[in-house]
Amino acid sequence: MRRPPRPVPVLRKALALVAALALTACSAAAPAPTPAARRTAGAAAGFPVTVENCGRTLTFDRPPAKVVTGYHPALETLLALGLGDRVAGRTFFGESAFLPGQKEQYDRIPQLSPTIMLPQKEVMLAQGADFVLDNAMASFDAAGGYATVEELDAAGSPVYILGGWCSPEEVLRFTLDDTFTDLRNLGRIFGVPDRAERLAAELRARLADVRKRVEGRAPVKVLATDGGKGPVNAYGGSGVTHQMITLAGGENVLADVEGDYTEVSAERISAARPEALLVSDYATLRGEDMPSAPAKAAEAFAVARNSPAAEHGRYLALPVAAQHPGYRNLLAVTDLARFLHPDAFTR
Repeated sequence: MRRPPRPVPVLRKALALVAALALTACSAAAPAPTPAARRTAGAAAGFPVTVENCGRTLTFDRPPAKVVTGYHPALETLLALGLGDRVAGRTFFGESAFLPGQKEQYDRIPQLSPTIMLPQKEVMLAQGADFVLDNAMASFDAAGGYATVEELDAAGSPVYILGGWCSPEEVLRFTLDDTFTDLRNLGRIFGVPDRAERLAAELRARLADVRKRVEGRAPVKVLATDGGKGPVNAYGGSGVTHQMITLAGGENVLADVEGDYTEVSAERISAARPEALLVSDYATLRGEDMPSAPAKAAEAFAVARNSPAAEHGRYLALPVAAQHPGYRNLLAVTDLARFLHPDAFTR
């Protein structure tokens, strides 16, 4: 379902098969200065700024002005920070579940790739970007024809990976606190630290409200699934989806299963007897190998046919973008809590 470095990256894998790259011929953004010009232009007020990401030290003498974003959670995080005017190019996002007010901004930004992957090496290097933001390392794999992190750094296009999803091991170590770290780092990089702190404070208040509402309530047993009749693609006891379930007042029935996105036997799913399902939803990215959320829910209900979830047909379709590092996963905790404990939100 998801992008590498996950063990079964169905979404990335399927979309990466698209052979033709539809490119927007021109951008309204002004040409970016050359790397040499950036180095000699001098530091802006409040700069230089230095941050750590993926074991690398990134230093900025001025806020980025020509940004390219990868998979959509990267773009919507910048939009949430009010930085849409800095984005000169983006990848495709076919899911219908745009965050409020963001579809219009998305449509105004030139599309550089018809998939969620960044464009191929030559196209990417030709953008002259002064910052690249993405959610994983898949779009920087030389074997796939992409510009590497090192090549983009050398071209004056430093790469930042949200959530520190820089390796399979780091995906498992991810916590929602890493999203707050990203907001703080991006605020500093773009010279808007106060704006980032205000957004972080709003999000922390939302999470505190959820905790207060679900406190003392019996956790709802949740199976988070991406479909399959056996083995079932599901979410174990590590990573972002497990944390969202827990914060929302749920109990992940696969909490003792090692890993984040993994395969689980039908027998294990049946024995778990979930009370509710959380189903990854790709919306308009569906294809023959990407069934709809209702179809995936039906598969899980058939496997766990003796469960309370199947008896009541209880499931929530969660946009898959919320299961990747970015601003959206913090918002999704509230949506999940409302689904699991609707009576806690009547006041």
